[in-house]
Amino acid sequence: MAYIQQAFDTRFSLQLAPTSFLMRLGRREIFVCRDYRQRAYHVNPVFDCSSGVQAGHLEILFCKKWLIILSKAKW
Repeated sequence: MAYIQQAFDTRFSLQLAPTSFLMRLGRREIFVCRDYRQRAYHVNPVFDCSSGVQAGHLEILFCKKWLIILSKAKW
């Protein structure tokens, strides 16, 4: 079952992002928000993957605007 809730968590320092949400699917979390960070490297214009800000996280940047963070749920 999926649980959808507003993501006002301090884990990613994105608690003030108005267009963000957190979805839990079993033991996994999908966090979606607008990306505001300035990247120091060339970003693929469609789809870019990198390691997350915390261990075990995967960041996917979609169309240079949407940041999708995949992680293990913390219950």
